[in-house]
Amino acid sequence: MKKLNTLILAVCMAAPAFAGGKITAEGSTTVLSITQKAAEEFMKVRKDADISIRGGGSGVGIASIIDGTCQIAAASRAIKQSELERASKRGRDLVAHVIAMDGISHILHPSNPLKGLTREQIKKIYTTRARNWKEIGGPDLPIVVISRDSASGTFEAFSELVLDKKKIRPDAIMQASNQGIASIVARTPGAIGYVGLGYVTDSVKAIAVDGVMPDKDSVIRNKYGISRPLFLYTAGKPEGLVKDFIDFIKGPEGRRIVEEQGFVALKK
Repeated sequence: MKKLNTLILAVCMAAPAFAGGKITAEGSTTVLSITQKAAEEFMKVRKDADISIRGGGSGVGIASIIDGTCQIAAASRAIKQSELERASKRGRDLVAHVIAMDGISHILHPSNPLKGLTREQIKKIYTTRARNWKEIGGPDLPIVVISRDSASGTFEAFSELVLDKKKIRPDAIMQASNQGIASIVARTPGAIGYVGLGYVTDSVKAIAVDGVMPDKDSVIRNKYGISRPLFLYTAGKPEGLVKDFIDFIKGPEGRRIVEEQGFVALKK
């Protein structure tokens, strides 16, 4: 009997129970606009579905699915080896589902006349104390550095693709979401930030990096050097309503939503 009780406990830890029609997705704020809209549309056709979408960052979502407090983790980066090991210890085999492509877009206030920077210039801005735009050929204006926080998959990708994983400058203003960065840049003439493609609006100015503008065409053609896939993760192969929701996002309606939200849909 003791062995049986131990086995039952192990199974419960590996596969936490959720209500039949309830799905909880948590994680990346980059992916958030896609999953929110997809959930709205999916629930219109699947009346048995009750989908809750939360942000928090890629790291938060992955931690939650490892802990068994959500069924889908949204992430704008690939899972780390350390996270896979933690999941394995909890008896969970995390499965990745790529749902879209994105280009990390560097944005300035519209009044800044600069049209582009090199990755080396961006790295200098974010890792050293370049204090004025005139130091890199811009206007005589103090530089205000805006960045995502460490729980963000966008920060992880930016750190790897642009900063070569060097430490970010201590006076950077850290934000918990793409929208937070865009809002500060939109009202701060000397600001620079970075966001997913879907968060570039007329209130900010996207700039070229190494001579290439971040847009759908440059991402599709693999010309923009700061591109990355967007993921959903499940604990094991998805089944039931979770599988149906992920299939919906990867299907024709989901691809339409991805494009409408400003990201790059996968090919059929």
